[in-house]
Amino acid sequence: MNIHEKYIQRCITLAKNGLGTTYPNPMVGSVIVYDNKIIGEGWHKMSGEGHAEVNAINSVKDKSLLKKATIYVSLEPCSHFGRTPPCCELIIKHEIPYVVVGTVDPNIQVAGNGIKRLVAAGAKVTVGILEKECISLNKRFFTYHLKKRPYIILKWAESRDGFIAPESKDEQQPVWITNTYSRQLVHKWRSEEQAILVGTKTVLDDNPKLDVRDWSGSNPVRVVLDLHNRIPESLHVKDGKVKTIFITTVAKEGTAMVVYEKVNTSEELAKQITAILYRHQLQSVIIEGGQQTIQTFIDANLWDEARIFKGNSVFTTGTAAPTIQGKEFEKHHIMTDEYMKIYNHD
Repeated sequence: MNIHEKYIQRCITLAKNGLGTTYPNPMVGSVIVYDNKIIGEGWHKMSGEGHAEVNAINSVKDKSLLKKATIYVSLEPCSHFGRTPPCCELIIKHEIPYVVVGTVDPNIQVAGNGIKRLVAAGAKVTVGILEKECISLNKRFFTYHLKKRPYIILKWAESRDGFIAPESKDEQQPVWITNTYSRQLVHKWRSEEQAILVGTKTVLDDNPKLDVRDWSGSNPVRVVLDLHNRIPESLHVKDGKVKTIFITTVAKEGTAMVVYEKVNTSEELAKQITAILYRHQLQSVIIEGGQQTIQTFIDANLWDEARIFKGNSVFTTGTAAPTIQGKEFEKHHIMTDEYMKIYNHD
């Protein structure tokens, strides 16, 4: 690992502190180096607050050193006015002579313009250090801007013999396949994504809250497939506590917290849903629906990552787990549970 890679890796590590809190902005980390020592660093913590470069520059005690320093940043400094001023102008203002960038910003409002502005002002700019890792860091942001859809994570738990639900049950609540620690991890995942999607059957069978009650963080926007308006007002998804988007075939007036979006069942459903989520500016969605809902996205090849738990329960009969194939995977264990991550690279 060369010196540039060392400091960009530090930028990536810092940026990860913003997972789940920076939307709609990307996660970004920045490090300022003088005489082979870090004299300042920062990351973007929340939309509307200072960007990584701002926080890094503000953390430098002796600002006179900036004129001889190198600033490292995992993503191209912004060049436009949003809720905060352009970061490239702040770098220029402090006359930082060297700028090292992990990757170019895919947002058309930036997309190389920040780099051009820095070069025009006389800075020496190096681009493309640990580029693959920097893109992976912001896979949600890149997918949203380049593919015009959210980053899609499929998640389900299956029994040891391959079923996601038993043949029948007595109560309107989930039948737990995984252990307490696995379920807590799922709530952590929910806090990291902007939306969570389930189908009608899941809501009617389990009456889920789809929140992060077992973790600290923001609840994702709930997205519910209810094509024929079968879900009664008494269930949790209609309590108005969290913004909920219902996908339906029948137009219906909603509220700010309960939104109805119409689709056409004669057209590809998964593609229509992702277009709706993109329109609502949702950069990521975790799909926790039943077999039919998840399989719909698999068959349409509209997924990026699958997280599959396998518990020790044996159902013998019931609803079979979705069928999926991916090009890369990794396995983990949480106590008695096994879970596997599969990645789709189209």
